[in-house]
Amino acid sequence: MKVEEIKSLFLTHKEHRLKHRYITNNHIAPLLNDLKEHIVIETIGTSVLKDDIEALKIGSGDKKILMWSQMHGNESTTTKALFDLINTLIDTSHLSYILEACTLYIIPILNPDGAKAYTRVNANSVDLNRDAQLLSQPESLVLKQAFEAFKPHFCYNLHGQRTIFSAGKTNKPATVSFLAPAQDKECTVTANRKVAMEVISVMNSTLQQVIPNQVGVYDDAFNLNCVGDTFQSKNVPTILFEAGHFHNDYGREYTRECIYISLLSSLDYIARHNVNGSAYKPYFEIPENEKCFLDIVIRNVNLGTDVAGNIGDVGVLFQECLIDGKIEFIPKIESIGNLDGLFGHKELNANRLQVFGTDGKPLKIEDENVFVIMNNEKISLLLE
Repeated sequence: MKVEEIKSLFLTHKEHRLKHRYITNNHIAPLLNDLKEHIVIETIGTSVLKDDIEALKIGSGDKKILMWSQMHGNESTTTKALFDLINTLIDTSHLSYILEACTLYIIPILNPDGAKAYTRVNANSVDLNRDAQLLSQPESLVLKQAFEAFKPHFCYNLHGQRTIFSAGKTNKPATVSFLAPAQDKECTVTANRKVAMEVISVMNSTLQQVIPNQVGVYDDAFNLNCVGDTFQSKNVPTILFEAGHFHNDYGREYTRECIYISLLSSLDYIARHNVNGSAYKPYFEIPENEKCFLDIVIRNVNLGTDVAGNIGDVGVLFQECLIDGKIEFIPKIESIGNLDGLFGHKELNANRLQVFGTDGKPLKIEDENVFVIMNNEKISLLLE
């Protein structure tokens, strides 16, 4: 599929009832109610706090793809993209070949308690992506049972990543990142990893037309406690998706489109081809993620007396806070000193002046500052 067609399909089928970062079972309930006339929807388990975990089944093909999102409750961008994708597949007749070749089994919110509380962990404060071996949590068991019952040929492990990540050691944010997880300590490039790498290579090729040099891959260090590594070790090609940052897109709406492009281009490829891993090598051309970004960097700050040795930078990261049902971004001082190796999604220049908090005191690490005082001027650090 051409990227222009995919972008047009996104605009037509975007699920406008889902937006920004806070997505819970309450938000998707009316969508599921509307979709039940078109696809199979079933409750496959409950969370720690007894909230339902839903799954959607669409398609009738032999190639089976298991997808799950919001394993980490505060990583919702991929959930939005999944509903955009479902809207597209049930409403676009010329894409019927995908549903004839593939069967999709989709868990849109695996961790509904974490989604409601907007936390990474579940209600027992457990990271479900480190529970693949212990299987100590009900949500982990739900995913394991879905995996064993559905017997997928591909797994899509859908996540979100912080604004700190870059695509290589560059000033390009990693708007989308992928990984074909390792399945042994040696990180052997196995046959099924090659299959995952081939699909990732196709998605990267498509994304380079949209977000050039803004795609990364994660370090593939092996950890069998992670779900992706566990499923890969069971010889099922598994792909980690990470929805990251695009310039000024803190609501992750443009990133949502990029994830949609990734999903649809991958399904088109899988439906049309016998994916055997032979075209895996371009995967290794994708740069590895680095942590090269802060949300704001204030450059050339006088950190004491006005001499060269006391001129440095102040780095700010936003804390994502759930306030009255909305996600607010609260600026917090992350680092002070020489930040030459880091980039700010927004940069300010103090021109060798001192910078103070609204209390008139010098900035300190861990301070939360909505405003700073620079040259007797009050400057907002909030998103515009």
